[in-house]
This record gives sequence, C-alpha cells and structure tokens, in this order.
Amino acid sequence: MDGTGTRRGPAGVLAAWGITRAVLLLLVLKVFVLPGPDVTSDVSVIYRGWYEVLRGGTFPLDDVTWQYPPGAALAVLSPAVLPFLDYTAAFVVLAVLADLAVLCLLLYGGRRPGRPLRGARVWTVGAALLGPTLYTRYDVMVAAVAVAALFAGVRRPRAMGALAGFGALLKVWPALLLAGAVRRRSWVAAAVTAAGLGSLFVLALPGALSFLTAQRDRGTEVESLGGLVFQVARNFGWDGQVLLNYGSVEFVGPYVDVVSTASLALTAAAFGWLLWWRLRARLFGPAAPADAAFTAVLLFTVTSRVISPQYVVWLVALAAVCLCFQGSGMGRPAGLVLAAALVTVLEFPVLFGSVVAGDLLGVGLLFVRNGLLVAACATACRALWRSTVPGPTGPVSPVGSSGTRATAR
Repeated sequence: MDGTGTRRGPAGVLAAWGITRAVLLLLVLKVFVLPGPDVTSDVSVIYRGWYEVLRGGTFPLDDVTWQYPPGAALAVLSPAVLPFLDYTAAFVVLAVLADLAVLCLLLYGGRRPGRPLRGARVWTVGAALLGPTLYTRYDVMVAAVAVAALFAGVRRPRAMGALAGFGALLKVWPALLLAGAVRRRSWVAAAVTAAGLGSLFVLALPGALSFLTAQRDRGTEVESLGGLVFQVARNFGWDGQVLLNYGSVEFVGPYVDVVSTASLALTAAAFGWLLWWRLRARLFGPAAPADAAFTAVLLFTVTSRVISPQYVVWLVALAAVCLCFQGSGMGRPAGLVLAAALVTVLEFPVLFGSVVAGDLLGVGLLFVRNGLLVAACATACRALWRSTVPGPTGPVSPVGSSGTRATAR
C-alpha cells in the first residue's frame, strides 16, 4: 500500500464509521424506529434496575435475569462516571466510546507493516449491520477488552492473559481467547486476574456467584440452533409453549430438556475438538492466536442453548482482529459472519414477532442466520486446522502466506 492509500484508508474508514454510527444513534434515540420490540428497554429498565440494586451493596439475587459473572457489575454501574446524564444516555455514550475504542485498535493494527485495514472495515460494516442492539447491550464493552487482549498478545502475553481474565469476569466468553495462546504466561496471568478480582467481588458483594445457578437452569431459546427443532415441531403438533423465561424467549414443554442436554453435549464436543486441535497444532504463526479465538467463540456460539443477537457482536469483533493479520485464513468465515449479522437484525428486532410466532418467514430467517453461523464455524475449524497442524491435511511448510515463518510449539 502506498503512502496515499495508507492515508486515505483510515480516513475513509473513520468517515464510514461516523456515518453509520450517526444512523445507529438516531435509531437508539428513536428519531427513526425499527419495527419490532423496543431494544432500548434492556438499558432503561433491566440495567437501570440492576444499577439500583448494585448501588445498594448486593447483586440482584432475586432476579433470575441476572445471569452474568460478577464483573458485569462494572458495566452496569459504569454510567455513574457520567452523573450529568441520565442512566440510558450515559450508557449509550459509553457504548459509543467502546465501539470507537475497537475501531482505533483495529486501525492501529491495520497500519502496521504487512497488516491491511480489512479488520477496521469489517468492524465498521459488521457492527453497524446489527442495528441499535450494538449500543443497547454491554457486549460492545466486552468486545473492546477482547480486541485489546488479542493485540496485546502479539508482544505482551501477560497483558493478554490479564485482559482475557478480566473479560471473562465481564461475560465468560473472553476466556476462550486463550485457546491459541502459546505462552504459559498468558494462562497464568488470566488465572491470577480472574481469581484475584473474582475474590474481591465475592468478598465485597453478596451473590457474586449466583449467575452459575441461573445459567444452569436456562432452557432452549427460540433463536438458537436447538430451538429450530421446536420451531419446526410445533407445526406438527408439538404440545409446548413459547414463554419469557430467565430473561429470554424460550421453549417450554415436552422434550425441551432433551434438546437442552443435547446442546450442552455439543458444547462439550466442541471443547473436545479444541483440545484435540491444541494437542496436534505445531505451527503458530502471527495470526494463529486470533484465528483460534475466533474459531473457539464460533463453536461456543453455535452450540449454545441461546444465540442472542448481541452474540454476533463478539463474532464480528474477533473476525475483524483476524483480518488484521495478513496470514489469517478467516476471510471466508468472516464474510459468513457479516452475512449473519445482516440476517440477525432482520430476525431481531424487525421480524421478531414472526420468529416468536414460528411462521414461515420467521423460521426461514432463523434457518438462514443459524446456517450461516454453522457454515462459518465449519470453515473456521477447517482453516485453523490446515494452518496449524502439520500432515496431509495441514500446512506443508511453516511459512505462511504472508511470508512470515510460523512458530513451532
């Protein structure tokens, strides 16, 4: 890339980010309103309620919708740093700043020699495709921590581990960033950070670990891969219901526990595959940690009993990091995730009524969105295996496409 292209690249990305985020803010502020349920109610009602409880010195013990690790309290309490704004406005401002932090990290990664600006472009477009959900859930804040962790891991494994451990206290999934960590220092730093901060939460506020029980008792959510079983079955006489349960719209009725157990078994199998990959992997190039993290989170998302729209925020962020490394093989999975993001905003909030009703349009959207995620997961697993595992189906040389020699484990 020449000097002119380098200058124009970030300027174009920043301009696109500004335009798309202005549109998102107009949607959040309800200047324009998308069809479907009000996506801002999670902040104005649920988060605000938790905020008051947490300020009282305890976690929301009597609220089954509180299903997050103790670090989530920091995100919920964060609007207190902007006391001159009401809770919802302050939360949205902080979400926008987290979004901007992700972009800046990606631009920094993209400006280094040999690293294109594809990652920043993927985040700018992909996150915007999710609509106002981006700014009305705290997942964008967690994504910023995860992106920082993966970039820190290039030269500072301890910093990566500490950020991954902190992120896991916010929403568990950043622990999967360690899937491709080569240095033990990353794992040790993550464990020390999570244990240290977790202990402080346990000592400071009652109910810090109550989220474990709430997560255990969850059922199969209507948007999940397992939920498609009942989306189809209820058109053939399945005697069950769709209810608001544990803070999400879930299926309740015969065989739901069977499908939920099957989803957990698939998650266990996914972790088994990750372990098998890690035991076989020998070639760790610069892109390997990000590729492994993206693949691990895809596996977790696809096999989960719940696939909420905000989960796609995680995937878009990790896909963007992967594409900041020229040797990454995650181009096709990233494209599939972007397509899934577009379908996601259609199924929630725009046509969520059809999803809940289980009509042809709603079920069709879920088949497409979940199918895209499954395809992304399968292609990511294949690309990760081929780039890191030597042998007939693995790379024939430790030299990646970028010309950078991979690191043997």
